[in-house]
Amino acid sequence: MKNPNPDPEKHKDIPVWNAENWLYEDIVIGKRIRSIRRTISEGESMQFNALVLDMHPYVADEIFAKEEGVFGRRLIAGAMVFSVGLGLVATNCVNAFSYGYDKLRFIKPVFIGDTIYTIKTDLEKTPKYPEMGLYKASYEVFKNAGELVLYCEHLQTVKYRDAKACGAPEQNHETLQIHDRASPE
Repeated sequence: MKNPNPDPEKHKDIPVWNAENWLYEDIVIGKRIRSIRRTISEGESMQFNALVLDMHPYVADEIFAKEEGVFGRRLIAGAMVFSVGLGLVATNCVNAFSYGYDKLRFIKPVFIGDTIYTIKTDLEKTPKYPEMGLYKASYEVFKNAGELVLYCEHLQTVKYRDAKACGAPEQNHETLQIHDRASPE
């Protein structure tokens, strides 16, 4: 068999699978995407709980959840719903960097065996730094037939194609250290 890609120097020219290359100017406010659906199993839930050391009785103790819990059955940890929900619409853009999350709310419980999906909506973008703008998208995670269970807003810095045309600020002492601030202004 002949190797179809024998030259490692040319590998960098092949597009990376499951990655996107959009820039600040490509963001369209109001654009929405919907993910595929994903059922969360007991095994996955317990693996996640073990990984993050969350053994709260509501997520890890079947007897407690049934006999003493408010919901009568075990929950999926909110951190898992958040992680899986956002992962379902992750665009893996090589020009965008997470800046943080605002308005994270766990609206309703998700239980073992529930099926979730996510809708991401591009909300706004603002020139922020000399090299990158600030972009905000909402994530709404729904379960089963469309019951909203989680809401948050994701802030990201995104590279410009043409900083000057976007109205980016000039480089100065304040803008040199982009990610050193504890919270966005």
